[in-house]
Amino acid sequence: MTRSLYSKFLLGYLVFGLLGFIFIATMSSEITYRYLLEERSESLYDEANLLASTYSDIYQGKNISLSTANPQLQAVATYLKAQAWVINQKGSVVAETSPASHIGTSIDGFDPTAAGNRSYMTGRFFGMFDEDMLSVIAPITGNFNTYGYVVIHMPIEQIVHGEDRILNIVYITALVIFILSLIILLVFTKTVFFPLKKITEGAKEYAAGNLNHTIKVTSADEMGYLANTLNYMSSELNKMEEYQHSFIANVSHDFRSPLTSIKGYLEAIIDGTIPPEMQEKYLKRVISETERLNKLTQSMLTLNSLDMLTLNSLDSKGFLTRSNFDINRVIKDTAATFEGTCNAKDIVLDLTFAADIQMVYADLGKIQQVLYNLIDNAIKFSRENSVIYIQTSLKYEKVFVSVKDTGIGIPKESIKKIWDRFYKSDLSRGKDKKGTGLGLAIVKEIIQAHGENIDVISTQGVGSEFIFTLPKATAL
Repeated sequence: MTRSLYSKFLLGYLVFGLLGFIFIATMSSEITYRYLLEERSESLYDEANLLASTYSDIYQGKNISLSTANPQLQAVATYLKAQAWVINQKGSVVAETSPASHIGTSIDGFDPTAAGNRSYMTGRFFGMFDEDMLSVIAPITGNFNTYGYVVIHMPIEQIVHGEDRILNIVYITALVIFILSLIILLVFTKTVFFPLKKITEGAKEYAAGNLNHTIKVTSADEMGYLANTLNYMSSELNKMEEYQHSFIANVSHDFRSPLTSIKGYLEAIIDGTIPPEMQEKYLKRVISETERLNKLTQSMLTLNSLDMLTLNSLDSKGFLTRSNFDINRVIKDTAATFEGTCNAKDIVLDLTFAADIQMVYADLGKIQQVLYNLIDNAIKFSRENSVIYIQTSLKYEKVFVSVKDTGIGIPKESIKKIWDRFYKSDLSRGKDKKGTGLGLAIVKEIIQAHGENIDVISTQGVGSEFIFTLPKATAL
């Protein structure tokens, strides 16, 4: 069973909290206790040494009695909240702070060196107390002799009480940190986990084919940016899918029509419906429909190459082969191929050039295709006994090429759609029975592949003008 990232994060958070509590309850407690023990023992030892220096004068014969020094002993004990004793060399208590209950008592087994190399000892001080005490021993010396000892006792309970107060502060601090981290966890859940969950669910929907799904994350951060990017991607994929459906439908329709005609003509010839003397006529129609299919196939291949060019955006991939050539010559040669068609409709091609030679830098073969499609389109939708104007001009280091007809024009609502693949306006359907609806799409994509622009100016019933630009030839 796999765990989500959030469950792992939550588990880590709980483990962190538990380990933190265990550390505080054990390690911190022990460290605090040892620190307080050392600190209190040092304080007690310093006071014991001060008292020992005072009592050393007694044993050196000075006029200071135990009763005279006892107030100082009592003051220190009161200040430290401890008990102070004076023990002679034989181990008997000779003075102590109130309540006085041990004076004259001989301490069984008294050993001032029992603390070892430490300045203190813990326990019941040779059985003298009913509870654990912190005891420090300072020798009373004089003339290189030890006359007795000053002993100060503090209940261990006081140290434990101080430890508890410090630990309470630590516990409160740890609780505050835990609450703050919980707030961070909640903020993380709202700002990261929930948006990430929505994005994950959206990705699953896209993978399942539901491209209409919208990821509802609107935060102005990386999560919001990622959601918007995925929404945009799904929108584009949805458009692409719709285009693919439309593309397949259009291709199927355009292929089905000539194939049906070819099949019908050939079946009629085989079964004798078409008499032998008429077969040549219908075989020519079969050839015409075959050419139509070939033209459609070539157009689709051209578009595929242009699509690849758009994806790669590099001439080095072989889709564009640029060179310097005379655009005027190319226009003349292309126009000459339509001589028969123009004569049949009494159409005149009027060629006007700004200069005898106009060099451009482009893919000659593809520009020829552009000119062929534009001129073919102009002838197709021009009236009989009309003129088609083809012009070139130079502006701002750009060569402008114009193909203008006086035909039926393009409806206003169709201007933006004419560049779409397989699109045919209602006015064109009667005149363009053999058209594929790919010609202008090819034209636009070739021009855009060159990094140039193409525009159209059209008035219904008056005519249309297509204008595109090409870069001026580079220096050799």
